[in-house]
Amino acid sequence: CPAAEEPVLLAELKPGRPQRYDWKSSCETWSVAFSPDGAWFAWSQGHCVVKLIPWPLGEAELGCKTSERKSRGGKAETWSRGAAKEKTLECGQIVWGLAFSAWPAAEDGDTDPACAVGLPCLVLATGLNDGQIKVWEVQTGHLLFSLLGHQDVVRDLSFAPNGSPILVSASRDKTLRVWDLSRDVLFPSGDTFLLSPGRQVQVLSGHVQWVYCCSISPDCSMLCSAAGEKSALLWSMRSYTLIRRLEGHQSSVVSCDFSPDSALLVTASYDACVIMWDPYTGEQLRTLRHVPLHSTLDSSSEIHTSSLRSVCFSPEGLYLATVADDRLLRIWALELRSPVAFAPMTNGLCCMYFPHGGFIATGTRDGHVQFWTAPRVLSSLKHLCRKALRTFLTTYQVLALPIPRKLKEFLTYRTF
Repeated sequence: CPAAEEPVLLAELKPGRPQRYDWKSSCETWSVAFSPDGAWFAWSQGHCVVKLIPWPLGEAELGCKTSERKSRGGKAETWSRGAAKEKTLECGQIVWGLAFSAWPAAEDGDTDPACAVGLPCLVLATGLNDGQIKVWEVQTGHLLFSLLGHQDVVRDLSFAPNGSPILVSASRDKTLRVWDLSRDVLFPSGDTFLLSPGRQVQVLSGHVQWVYCCSISPDCSMLCSAAGEKSALLWSMRSYTLIRRLEGHQSSVVSCDFSPDSALLVTASYDACVIMWDPYTGEQLRTLRHVPLHSTLDSSSEIHTSSLRSVCFSPEGLYLATVADDRLLRIWALELRSPVAFAPMTNGLCCMYFPHGGFIATGTRDGHVQFWTAPRVLSSLKHLCRKALRTFLTTYQVLALPIPRKLKEFLTYRTF
């Protein structure tokens, strides 16, 4: 596989003058998210504010390196791009996690699962510093309701990718919670009871440190969670029980992501390594080590300069992107053990691919978001067949097929 072109910075959005909030408010962009259809981008720009931005950005923004979005007098700045307008969500607390629902827009003759249960067709969940989860309607920017239960920071959120209104939240209270947004719950208010959407289905306990990240597999059968521990936990999304501990890292695991066909799982750790797992067997398939580049070495640098912050799969499943403390965005090809491309970035915290490929969004400690070009690839027929098969076949089912051993190895990613 030849080296990919280096990522090019297409645009960098910076918040305007910080609004007057409590001094505890932070400026970091802890989370960025694209809606599943690619029509919206959510940016946690710090100071308790989330921007909902219609995608794609305007040509003027993609054509320049820097574009500032400023708020005047606390009012949301909006502009028309068709019917969609930018919205400002005032969350009132530091925002750590973001997740769009996977509910698609209803098409002719289709019954939208979200609309069928009385919910908007696209919502954004925000995980806050005080343990609340606020759920917003994307089209209007209105707050729909809050989910209460966590006792500390809600660090990450993940909606079930199959369109069901199931949300998983990960928190510093060392638990994960599963919510069903289609179910109503009664709660007391004075002498009466009020009806609120969003019933807590399950509390998952097993971590002994803060939970940093949660990811639901695309086939909705598994959930991976990463905490300040050397192992990641793999859970069943059907029984909400622990399947296994994934042990292999030498330091805290802080990020995880499934491949688009659910056949692979990657975990990133402060030990500067990404481990690629078979989630069905728990086998380690590959380790990607973040070796500092000579140009980035500093005589005063410490051993943790390559500590990882975030890892994510590309939409077709052939590339990975990682952000580390050595101020580099790395692009990895699935079959290689070394990065195929680098881009210098400062203080990166998170990364996410555009759902249709071609772009990567990264968030920084300064509250900025950057958009980078990503390698576009035409998947081979072999990979497309593997991806199609692995979408509905587990590793054990593949191994039971009456086919040659080398084909089994390819289908289970033992050979790339």
